[in-house]
Amino acid sequence: MIPVPDDSGLGEIMEFLKESFPDVEVAIAHGKQYSRQLEETMEKFALGEIKILICTNIVESGLDIQNANTIIIQDVQQFGLAQLYQLRGRVGRADKEAFAYLFYSDRSLLSDQALERLAALEECRDLGQGFRLAERDMGIRGFGTIFGEQQTGDVGNVGIDLFFEMLFESLSKVEDHRVVSVPYHSVQVDININAHLPSDYINYLENPMEIINEAERVAEKDIWSLMQFTESFRRQYGKEPRSMEILLKKLYVRRMAADIGVTRIYSSGKIVFMKTNINKKVFKMMTESMASDIHRNSLVLEGDQMKAELLLELPKEQLLNWIFQCLAELHASLPALIKY
Repeated sequence: MIPVPDDSGLGEIMEFLKESFPDVEVAIAHGKQYSRQLEETMEKFALGEIKILICTNIVESGLDIQNANTIIIQDVQQFGLAQLYQLRGRVGRADKEAFAYLFYSDRSLLSDQALERLAALEECRDLGQGFRLAERDMGIRGFGTIFGEQQTGDVGNVGIDLFFEMLFESLSKVEDHRVVSVPYHSVQVDININAHLPSDYINYLENPMEIINEAERVAEKDIWSLMQFTESFRRQYGKEPRSMEILLKKLYVRRMAADIGVTRIYSSGKIVFMKTNINKKVFKMMTESMASDIHRNSLVLEGDQMKAELLLELPKEQLLNWIFQCLAELHASLPALIKY
């Protein structure tokens, strides 16, 4: 898989690869293709009929190609940190060894921010660290928005009178930019996926029910407690099997949904629905802050529901992954909003 920043160079790359590998099936995927054509391309790639896929970041999330084992990303400095994290996660999803190659033309030409992004990407590899990555990303990019209006100055730069004028103007808009969280146990996640822990792993954990109950308790508390639990659990027991990862992701999904005011998540075919209490202004701010074009462009707010149309109808586990990634991006916007 070879993602590129935009579709301008797709044809040139495809021509080069066809000349270099004449016996290998190569294809292109980008968002300007007709929906049916794009679906057929992705299905053939998933089945292994297409061996090399050149694409835009349309494959950034929501697609889980079990057979994909190598991703090559050129000009990484043109991608955002969250985008690189998601793209890297497109391979190695079937317990197979996978490789991600990230290229840039000249390290000396990279900005300090670009170097920081690459360092953060190396550090953040595991379940739960997408949140840590979002924190790092915020620190790298700088937090220059108050209630959605660009404010890059501070008291020292703008003067105390102007600062308070800006502050009171912002506070007058609090009600329009308030996220009303809901109780954790009121969130309904209607994704029919059951994770069965292997018997040897159950024996290894000694008391798995107590661990799972503890995970549920910390998830009910807040997202940071759940992150700390995940890190502590993995330090003690190592990398969890896929079934345990599913259990943890379901807790993360429910916790994040509660924090952003989502009371129900379900799907019908290719459409994902999230029943929510957020208003249009909050929805606009949250989606505009999302680093992923795929998530941002697929989400719409209709009445009391957020809706997203996916490229394909995903298997349940892949659907859970998509929802997890989407909520993580929405959740990352909370520091810019008022929450109670």
